[in-house]
Amino acid sequence: MARPARIPDDPITKAPIRHRARHAVDAAIAAGVALYRRQTSLPRLLPMLPAELADESEAARRRIVARLARALRTERMRGRAGHWTYDLNRHIALHQAYESERRQLRP
Repeated sequence: MARPARIPDDPITKAPIRHRARHAVDAAIAAGVALYRRQTSLPRLLPMLPAELADESEAARRRIVARLARALRTERMRGRAGHWTYDLNRHIALHQAYESERRQLRP
């Protein structure tokens, strides 16, 4: 059986699949951070009251970032354990929300 032709200088075919997958996920996260809207995205990820969503104060944003970090940690543990409830799309959405909220904090 003949081997398929391969382009020797193509960096995509040389890169390991893990690297390409990581790059794709990073690109999806970056795109989502740019499109993030707290009022529509956050209620799908965390149980929140409307008053919590409307509060734009620094303290409220820090509480939200902490809650997102906990949710991310939990989702990551599910993924590593191979648990049936793990959802890659939720993981990406949590990461997008976390990055967007964190970037809006004062340094």
